Amino acid sequence: MLIVVALGGNAFAREGGRVGSPEEQIEQVRLAAGDVADLIEDGFDVIVTHGNGPQAGLLAERVSDYLSLDMIDAATEGWMGYLIANALTNEFRRRGIRRSPVVIVTRVIVNEKDPAFQNPTKFVGPIYDKDTAERLARERGWVFKWDARGGYRRVVPSPEPLGVMEIDVIRLLLREGFVPIAVGGGGVPVIANGDVRGTEAVIDKDLASQVLANALNADYLLILTDVDYVYLNYGRPNQTRLVKVTVSEAEKYYNEGQFPPGSMGPKILAAIRFLRGGGKAAYIGPLGRARDILRGLVGTQVVMYDYFDSKHLL
Repeated sequence: MLIVVALGGNAFAREGGRVGSPEEQIEQVRLAAGDVADLIEDGFDVIVTHGNGPQAGLLAERVSDYLSLDMIDAATEGWMGYLIANALTNEFRRRGIRRSPVVIVTRVIVNEKDPAFQNPTKFVGPIYDKDTAERLARERGWVFKWDARGGYRRVVPSPEPLGVMEIDVIRLLLREGFVPIAVGGGGVPVIANGDVRGTEAVIDKDLASQVLANALNADYLLILTDVDYVYLNYGRPNQTRLVKVTVSEAEKYYNEGQFPPGSMGPKILAAIRFLRGGGKAAYIGPLGRARDILRGLVGTQVVMYDYFDSKHLL
């Protein structure tokens, strides 16, 4: 059984989307390593992906005069992939798991005419107050939108992922028993018409993870983030958690605007597309509790039909 485990960039950040100290980052990655090791012990083959919103935003603040967004995507793939690989190696050794992680700086194909380039929606960086956001918008020409977590964050173009250039390498690594760490931060967005070249954008890691999962005929997609459940009417007095939802129900809620495009929206859309593309089930839940999520003890399960039960997997 093949499962793609997508680690959210915000799950590795402190409150407000701020990147923590090196020690804090390493501690958070240990939680992810425990999740991956649990799944391997339970008989899964695992691919790890991860987001990069807070990390890309931090780098953009510090080095945007020297690196374009696609270069920043590549840099964060190396940065976070390195931390995840170290944590996995250490956890595997402690448990006697004979697997090795491999970090792949992955290029993901996008369409240069994608309308997303005219309508930025992907959150990167920390949360700012209104005055700071307005000052940065004036000084740097950045675009800001309200984040449901409680403040303003920069948004950048997030084109649709169309394919993974390193897909054959990832297949080979899986066959040889490795644990690939791929499409980090959604991968590096590239245009592949003629010569391959990068483009200024950040691909949503959940949608890139779904494209990767379907290309590999994965059985399951597990999105680990910083929330315990997907909610309807999130942040309102009448918010309601979703424990199990069918694709048709998820599509209905998505089309009603229940899930913001820069937050839970891409996760739900990735789950819908994964199941429509042949996947068995998708899960969204908190980092550090992968086993509990698959057992239905926490998190939201998205299935094609409501009689599907994944508890027999563990």
